[in-house]
Amino acid sequence: MKVGIIGSGGREHAICHALSNSKNIDQIFCFPGNAGTAQMAKNVDLNLEDFINLKDFVLLNQIELIIVGPEKPLVEGIVDFLENHNIKVFGPNKIASQLEGSKIFTKNLCKKYNIPTAKFGIFTNKNDANHFVEESKYPIVIKADGLASGKGVYICETQNEAKNAVGEIFEGKFGTAKNLLIEEFLDGEEMSYFVISDGKTLKQFQTAQDHKRVLEGDLGPNTGGMGAYSPSRLINSDLEKKILKKIIEPTIKGLREIGVSYKGFLYAGLMIIKNEPYLIEYNVRMGDPECQTILPKLKTDLLNILLACATGELDRVKIEWHDKKSLCVVLCSKGYPNHYKKNVLLENLSKVKLTNEEYCFHAGTKNIDKKIYATGGRVLGYVCLSESFFNARIKILNTLKLLNWSGGFYRSDIGHKVINK
Repeated sequence: MKVGIIGSGGREHAICHALSNSKNIDQIFCFPGNAGTAQMAKNVDLNLEDFINLKDFVLLNQIELIIVGPEKPLVEGIVDFLENHNIKVFGPNKIASQLEGSKIFTKNLCKKYNIPTAKFGIFTNKNDANHFVEESKYPIVIKADGLASGKGVYICETQNEAKNAVGEIFEGKFGTAKNLLIEEFLDGEEMSYFVISDGKTLKQFQTAQDHKRVLEGDLGPNTGGMGAYSPSRLINSDLEKKILKKIIEPTIKGLREIGVSYKGFLYAGLMIIKNEPYLIEYNVRMGDPECQTILPKLKTDLLNILLACATGELDRVKIEWHDKKSLCVVLCSKGYPNHYKKNVLLENLSKVKLTNEEYCFHAGTKNIDKKIYATGGRVLGYVCLSESFFNARIKILNTLKLLNWSGGFYRSDIGHKVINK
């Protein structure tokens, strides 16, 4: 069969790679893809905001399943649109995608269904928000309400930092802002918990620990993600039961009560405090780079899982995993997450040879005249499976030293909380 993947990042390359191993796939299309997906799929540069054009291409080329990687088209309702034209799609519909599209939607759901989360306030203008931060205890957390590519969260230690965050959000740094969220700071350790659903059946889809801060030691501004490891060091059977009972199941129930069946990946960003889970945020797709970290561990044919979700038959699929540790280090363009140069040649990429348990997933890359250039802030994600996180990280760092890309940087301490030095 033919499948299509929407997106151009490392997450989409990882999905493309996993699907390319399926015996039941004849051709993969990526919209628009990157230099990595081009090695195993046909990249198609379409305007993803033009749903009609995409639909026409899908029907013309007899693509039987569309997988939506990033959050923006999900929030804009691409699943609803394609399903209305009898095209199978993997991903949640527009209303369900508000779990990520609006932090306030999610917070109100938490309040109604007693889902444990940080105490919060919603503000519609700069003056009220600034008055609140003047009266607050620190640190506090300030969030843009809508999509911000993982960067619209500020952890503020001082009143000046908080007022600067309020100003940047209301002045449009992450798009038009009608609201912002101010939360209490939860002092614990973060964990990413993934499930997959077909609207009826819910199955666990591994755990991970993301590293959002740009600098080593978890310092500096937030990014889209500098690296990750899986499984999380925090997960245990008791905690997993609490996550499902207190957070995931009430969320699904709340959506059902407004007439919405959740289909697709659901990613809960959690804060764990003394083995108790608190919801920080939801993402309505696989994380990036968590997806790159998790999918190489998957034994089951990914196509079978995604098709089962699209057709409501997930209960028939057994999801199996390799019992390995997985770690990912992201190579970024110098200057990220702020200003960086584009179209910078990746000089030594062809010199790097990977083993069976090593992977290189492209993100912001483009093939120009048979040479690969960096076009984005996050460029490559190197992943390694191993018996230990320590060995996985050593292998990746040796690969990055061999690559020796003059235009980039990376964190060498990914997994520092789980690796004993």
